[in-house]
Amino acid sequence: MGILFLASASPRRRDLLAQIGVPFSLIDVSVDESPSPTESPEAYVERVARDKALAGLSGLDERDACVLGADTSVVLDQRILGKPVDRADALAMLAALSGRTHRVMTAVALVSRTACEVRVVISEVTFRVIDEAEAEQYWASGEPLDKAGGYAIQGWGAAFVSQLHGSYSAVVGLPLCETAQLLDEFGIPRWTKGSS
Repeated sequence: MGILFLASASPRRRDLLAQIGVPFSLIDVSVDESPSPTESPEAYVERVARDKALAGLSGLDERDACVLGADTSVVLDQRILGKPVDRADALAMLAALSGRTHRVMTAVALVSRTACEVRVVISEVTFRVIDEAEAEQYWASGEPLDKAGGYAIQGWGAAFVSQLHGSYSAVVGLPLCETAQLLDEFGIPRWTKGSS
């Protein structure tokens, strides 16, 4: 049975993993998250999730360690919308997403000393029309600053979502169904008492 480490600084991923009763320890990793000009958004999230997990594993001594890495991107017209750099960037993202459907791609990677598995989950999110005053008010809340695409579906940004086709937990940051399947494959228990 493997010991699970989560290679993520995201409190949302920690909460989601704990939600399905998985004991884990946190590790801090640093990887290059710059998209390559020739890389598709799907290939990008898959690479970054895998790189996070492998970077985490490389820093551990435990022989039975397993490391979970994940990455989420908001994609509009094949363009990755990262975290906004400032107010103008956030407002531009919200204006671009307003009244349209975009894709949220989340990759989850689980690695051990002998195996590496990655799953990519793609969900479609439709926003209602957002007027400028509302976008300004949302920016002032502080929520968009560190969120891919400039919004949080699990926060106040939920008010913009008129439709969701796919996995809610994947849009938040970790697809729980696929993650549970990977954990089962690697022999990592879930639904346990005293999980993180």
